Amino acid sequence: MVTEVFTRKYCDPHAVREEKVEATEVIQFAWEGAVREVDACEECLKEHESRFEPLVDYSRPVKKRRAKKAAPAPAPAEKTEGAESGDAQ
Repeated sequence: MVTEVFTRKYCDPHAVREEKVEATEVIQFAWEGAVREVDACEECLKEHESRFEPLVDYSRPVKKRRAKKAAPAPAPAEKTEGAESGDAQ
C-alpha cells in the first residue's frame, strides 16, 4: 500500500505572528555573507520588493555598453574632403 504525503509550506513572516498562510513564493536575502531563503506568500513578497532592492550577483563581471561612434565619424570626413579639394586647385 502506497501512502501519499503532502507537505504545505507556510509563509514565514506570517508564522512569526502565529498565522498560517500558504507560501507560494520565495524571498532571497543576504545574511552574514550568505544568501538565505524564506518561504512567503504573494503579499509578503510584494512588500519585501517594495522595501528592499533585489540581490545582485557581483561575482560576474559587468558588461560595459559600447558608445555609438557611427554618428560623429562622417562629420569630420566631410570637412577633410573639402579641405583636400581646396588644396588641389
